[in-house]
Amino acid sequence: MEYSKIRKYQKLLRAERNIRKQIDALSKRMHWLKPMLKRLRQRFAWLKPMLIALRHKFAWVKPMLKAIKQKLGWLAVLNPFRFIKKLDWYIIKKFIGTYFYAIILIISISIVFDVNENLHKFTQYNAPLKAIVFDYYANFVPYFANLFSPLFVFIAVIFFTSKMASNSEIISMLAAGVSFKRLMRPYMISAALITIMTFLLGAYVIPKGTIVRQNFESMYKNKKKNTSADNVQLQVGKGVIAYIQHYDNNLKRGYGFCLDKFENKKLVSHMTANEIQYDTISDSKFHWKARAWKIRKLRGLRENITSGPVMDTLIMMEPTDLVFSKGQQETFTSPELREYISKQIDRGSTNVVQYEVEYHKRIAMSFASFILTTIGLSLSSRKRKGGMGLYLGIGLALSFTYIMLQTVSATFAINAGTPAMLAAWIPNLIFIVVAYFCYRHAPN
Repeated sequence: MEYSKIRKYQKLLRAERNIRKQIDALSKRMHWLKPMLKRLRQRFAWLKPMLIALRHKFAWVKPMLKAIKQKLGWLAVLNPFRFIKKLDWYIIKKFIGTYFYAIILIISISIVFDVNENLHKFTQYNAPLKAIVFDYYANFVPYFANLFSPLFVFIAVIFFTSKMASNSEIISMLAAGVSFKRLMRPYMISAALITIMTFLLGAYVIPKGTIVRQNFESMYKNKKKNTSADNVQLQVGKGVIAYIQHYDNNLKRGYGFCLDKFENKKLVSHMTANEIQYDTISDSKFHWKARAWKIRKLRGLRENITSGPVMDTLIMMEPTDLVFSKGQQETFTSPELREYISKQIDRGSTNVVQYEVEYHKRIAMSFASFILTTIGLSLSSRKRKGGMGLYLGIGLALSFTYIMLQTVSATFAINAGTPAMLAAWIPNLIFIVVAYFCYRHAPN
């Protein structure tokens, strides 16, 4: 044993001698560096007194900055990060990381199943690879990730919190004097970040991608969209009724058109046209071109008739007002949905319930992150012998129950006359009660 130690020390001494020899050789090779540095120091010797003079000249800057810092010290109150401690950053990183890991894992499995199901359709309709990747799956991923965001939040919270509890980290935090209410702070911050992200995606980004995805499905998955309408009658203004016998949305063209204007329940103008064409390149909305038109203006017993081959006119309707297709409400951003609902209500249309449900559902689904995070933390913060398997099972059951309640409540609004806002918030109201019950029985 002593002999092996001696051999080890001898090796270390030999290595040290070799290093010293290399350093000596390097210093001999770089002998010219020392006089060169000396010459540079002598050449720029004037620089040192100049810097000292500048320091004395601007010595007032330092106390001035210190005074400004003291006067504006109250701005530190506005810094939101002052409340986030090391423990909070630790939990936030685990929460967000596990959330995106769950999204990547589950969406990857969904893509595999979707490819397996639709591969024969893609080959049958000769879908190009670029369209499959960028038009379909590039919009498929954010749509379903946002749709099942409550599921991913719940799984993420239960997964990493159960792991922390099994490693006795939660017990250590509580034993150190951290209350359960204080422990919830990083969870709520993470839930707020996810809420903002899901709302912005669902309200502004995903609807644009849904249009591209639905167009791809209509071309290469044999899910034909409704592109025409017959016998459409709607109110386009106060006392103004429009009628189109047939409308083709692909051409943005209508046939058998008439427009009636009423004042005090009396017909004052009647316009007919064999064909109307929507102007898609105009800078503003509601521009139509009427062909073979005729206008009859009624003033008591008198009648004035004018006609012509082509006329540009403003009619307060758009192609989206004429053709209704399945899932159309998903292609509108939230501001467009609000504008569309308001416009259809003013026209007296009753076909706006699904649009109202979609509008309120986007807000309700975003706030579900807070509720499900509270439930997940309350359930998984205890250390149990069964591990995290039980918690994951409960989490999946509750998440799918939430998604099922959303579907059922939307059906109640569309078919049973339930107010759209109430129908969208029914799952949240039910789960708020569950969250309160779980919070009251959480460990402290």
